[in-house]
Amino acid sequence: MTEQTSVRLLSVAAFSFLSAYLLSFLFEGQVLYALLDANGLDVQSYVLSVIIAHFFGLLSGGFLVTSLRQAKRVLLIGSVFCLLTGIPFFFPASPLWQPALLAAGFALGMAISAWGFYLHACTPSGRRVRTCADVLILSNLLMISINLVSLHISSRAALLFAMLCLAAGVGFAWLLPHADKAEETRQKSVGHVKRPLLMLVLFIVVITINSGLMYQVINPAFSHLTGLISWYWALPYVTAIAVMRGVLVKFQCRRATFLYIAMAMMIAAFLMFMLLGRSALDYLVVNTLMLGSMGIFDLFWWSMIGEMLGLGLNPANVFGIGLSANVLGVWLGGILGVGMTSAALADAEVTAIALTVVCITLAILPPLEKQLNLIMKSHAHRDAYERMDLESQHNVLSRSAVVDLLTDREQDVLQQLLEGKSNREIAAALFITESTVKTHVRNIFSKCDVSSRAELISSFLKHQA
Repeated sequence: MTEQTSVRLLSVAAFSFLSAYLLSFLFEGQVLYALLDANGLDVQSYVLSVIIAHFFGLLSGGFLVTSLRQAKRVLLIGSVFCLLTGIPFFFPASPLWQPALLAAGFALGMAISAWGFYLHACTPSGRRVRTCADVLILSNLLMISINLVSLHISSRAALLFAMLCLAAGVGFAWLLPHADKAEETRQKSVGHVKRPLLMLVLFIVVITINSGLMYQVINPAFSHLTGLISWYWALPYVTAIAVMRGVLVKFQCRRATFLYIAMAMMIAAFLMFMLLGRSALDYLVVNTLMLGSMGIFDLFWWSMIGEMLGLGLNPANVFGIGLSANVLGVWLGGILGVGMTSAALADAEVTAIALTVVCITLAILPPLEKQLNLIMKSHAHRDAYERMDLESQHNVLSRSAVVDLLTDREQDVLQQLLEGKSNREIAAALFITESTVKTHVRNIFSKCDVSSRAELISSFLKHQA
């Protein structure tokens, strides 16, 4: 086993064990549900408060963690803090439970966003789909095991199991490297990355609304099948990710191609929910379609966020924003689901609302796919351009007939754009104002018939020698 593989597996183990604790206890976790129900507490208010705390923890970690060294520190401190906040739950319900959950949700949110640095540092670009798939599969298998303990032994035994997973995550995190690679992540321009990232965030929020509906509408409809749900619920999700991992790694297929299959599966899941009954077989059909589609969607956006980590943005920030969008979608879907339940909507009405969400996602997908393809291609081209010597760079520009249409100053600005510099950096390098740079950039876009930096870089560099 190479050193790089060893470090990658360490990062996978650290995240997976931390995430298993999150999934089984803090975030819509069956262990938390069992403890709250056993003590006659309001499940919705507790769960909602934890989701909100976790959302802000993810965002805060993304903005506060700026180096690999800080990432390791936040991972360790946040995880150890969660271990301490779990202790009150081994005792009868008390006023400590609510603040402990809030603190743990926030702390683990910061720790998880910090792991974005390790996804960036421990797995090379182009291979992060494998790491993302591994952490999703392992964390969900651990969650299933904890849920089974909760059902067949006791909720506190399951909590102990979850905390042992958290302790294991601390141990693996302690072994992770902590050399400061902050400079590696402070790359050139990030302006052209923000639009694709925002579109991806919008996609995550919208598609995850259906996850919230699943928690609040579909799952309660089959709540009488407790034994089956405890072990089968996440299996289609894990299976879909495992299949996708093999296909994408082996054949390097376009990720977005499979999203349309996932869309069809999700539509079928809600239609089956409306048409079928509430038997065990009906549950197997609905849950297989729904969780299978969710597995494909999650691996898509996780892997796309993974590939974006090297495009000039803070890895913890990108990862934190991406996962907070996921949490926001679940939150919104949960609120929508609670409203549907309170209004006693018919299954057909629930299905119509869910399908509306799917249609919105379908509308977002084509432009999102275009933006992501452009940004990835332009990043690859820019890296190749920067490795050229000055003569080769000059040849790239001279081979384009469009360059003759540009003024001398526009050619200077173009050179800076191809190096990935921001408007501010170009202004400083050429001793002109930022507004002047913007004017030159608009003129270059017009003459080159492009609408973005990504298109500009790709159009110039796709035929480079």
